[in-house]
Amino acid sequence: MAKQGDWVRIHRVILPAEERTANLPEDTKKVPFEMWVKGHLLEDGELGDQVRIRTVSGREEHGTLIEVNPQFDVNFGAFVPEILEMDVRLRTALFGKEAE
Repeated sequence: MAKQGDWVRIHRVILPAEERTANLPEDTKKVPFEMWVKGHLLEDGELGDQVRIRTVSGREEHGTLIEVNPQFDVNFGAFVPEILEMDVRLRTALFGKEAE
């Protein structure tokens, strides 16, 4: 159970796929326009409940409670060996030797 004042993340579909503009790329038109936002819970709730939050900028939002005390999950993607090779080649071209 999440308590009023807890730091949480919510989710809401802003526009279903069928309501999106026709001026979008085909793959984009096929998916809904969604929002995930973090803030302080304005009322107690359980995961999956519709709740209201106040963001750090003072905006009030509503949506489905999906996470309590969300973490920062930074991911720059999988290792790409070609990028490492580019780094070595650029350093050699710029500085005349491989990086140590």
